[in-house]
Amino acid sequence: MIILAGNLLVIFVVSTTLSLHTPMYIFLSQLSLSDIFLTSTICPNTLLVILYDGSTISKVGCITQAFAFSVSMATECLLLTMMSYDRYVAICKPMHYVTTINLTFCMQLIMFSWALGSFLTIIIIVLISSLDFCGSNVMINHFFCDYGPLLQLSCSDTSVLEIVVLIIAAHESIIETMFIFSTYVCIVRSIQKISTTTVKKKALSTCTSHLTVVCMCFGSIFAIYVSPSGKKSFSMNKIFSLLYTVLTPLLNPIIYSLKNQEFRIIIKKKIITLRQILTN
Repeated sequence: MIILAGNLLVIFVVSTTLSLHTPMYIFLSQLSLSDIFLTSTICPNTLLVILYDGSTISKVGCITQAFAFSVSMATECLLLTMMSYDRYVAICKPMHYVTTINLTFCMQLIMFSWALGSFLTIIIIVLISSLDFCGSNVMINHFFCDYGPLLQLSCSDTSVLEIVVLIIAAHESIIETMFIFSTYVCIVRSIQKISTTTVKKKALSTCTSHLTVVCMCFGSIFAIYVSPSGKKSFSMNKIFSLLYTVLTPLLNPIIYSLKNQEFRIIIKKKIITLRQILTN
């Protein structure tokens, strides 16, 4: 409920405040939308597993959950990458920011993120749907339908699917990480050239928020999908999975928005307006 409330608050404030209709806040609202999608997919069934010490799900339901989870995760990684480019242009090329990162280009990047995230997921889901599973009742050693546990249960040859998952995961966690790293190398160099302390702190605050989320999200994905499977147990997989399915969506609104002074001021104004409407 806290995750949903926090992310819905971000979407509501951004969509109803004209001054926040800027690329950075539009990216944040899309990130919140992705987190809501992820939380709604994973958390309800996870709560059932905790409450009843286990839960049941059909093959179709499991594949559907895997699809929704993968789309939201792939899209979130792409959005975080786009946000690093937004910060790069804002700090390294401020005079060109308005013309480079305009609203039209921002929406194109967002649509591209959702489209590519969906496309990459469909490839994996089609391959998973063709797998055979042993027996009528099988137990998944996880709190949601992730790729690893599903592949462990299959009686089919999963070598092709494992390679595809590794390639796509490597794309998400290595190529995009390298892009983010390269943009931040340029950002750090530009910040070092800033003489005003106040401006330097403001630039650093927006960057540290983004880097915190990037480290949590990409780090857990790399640990689960890219690192050698023999070096980690299913228990460790579950712990890393909690980072990007629960902790990241929980902290995103706090890290990005509620620590932002401009955002807090707007929230206070909206609360005052709401009180005046209710009292009248």
